[in-house]
Amino acid sequence: MNVLIIFAHPERNSLNGALLDIARNELEASGHTVQVSDLYAMKWKTDIDRKDFPSFPADERLKVASASAESFSSHTLTPDVEAEQKKLLWADTVILQFPLWWFSMPAILKGWVDRVYSCGFTYGVGEHSDKRWGDRYGEGTMAGKRAMLIVTAGGWPEHYSSRGINGPIDDILFPITHGILFYPGFTVLPSFVAYRVDRLNEQEFSILSDKFKERIQTLATTSPIPYRNQNDGDYTIPTMLLKSGLEKAGTSGFELHLKAEPHL
Repeated sequence: MNVLIIFAHPERNSLNGALLDIARNELEASGHTVQVSDLYAMKWKTDIDRKDFPSFPADERLKVASASAESFSSHTLTPDVEAEQKKLLWADTVILQFPLWWFSMPAILKGWVDRVYSCGFTYGVGEHSDKRWGDRYGEGTMAGKRAMLIVTAGGWPEHYSSRGINGPIDDILFPITHGILFYPGFTVLPSFVAYRVDRLNEQEFSILSDKFKERIQTLATTSPIPYRNQNDGDYTIPTMLLKSGLEKAGTSGFELHLKAEPHL
């Protein structure tokens, strides 16, 4: 299996760095091939602007989606973006690893998504008609590949529970797991989240490491998050509203987009 890890932490000598080393060692020991994009070490450009589209006419108003589509189709994207796209096509499994900062990913990782997810590559693909609305949400360029998040948080697990003040961690990560990963077709695995990371002692780190190794060793067999595919009949087209009666009783919000368990 080919595994790509997008690593977004400014300090390599950190808990995130230790988890990255564990992941790579476990995967390579099992015979897998690993590539790592260490965004801070790469000094990744975070903002998307005219410099990302060298062939775009200087006197035209920049429309990012159309400029992105034209540059992608004409193979005139910048070399750093093209290199990351090749890595994504190479990978069987993609891992985004980052600390949870202000309820989201670090800006450098969002900048990686903004620049690498070109129109025609991860969005704006497929037929748009009264029967389909593009190849997305379960279909698309990344279909058949697995993906997951490795996230570190300073707060307690209780803070991110269903009644916790920060809100459920799965809801916080939904724009990433469902939007950034499931949208272009990835099969998304449950996230691995480490809590209270600034307060871990050696014994707690040992316990965390064992749990983490187990998750890494089971990347190929872990059951994915059961998101609903867009074009499988659960949504009306083109409004993309979930059809009534498909959800479990009492379900609302992001949970609506999880497949209901079959009635026994």
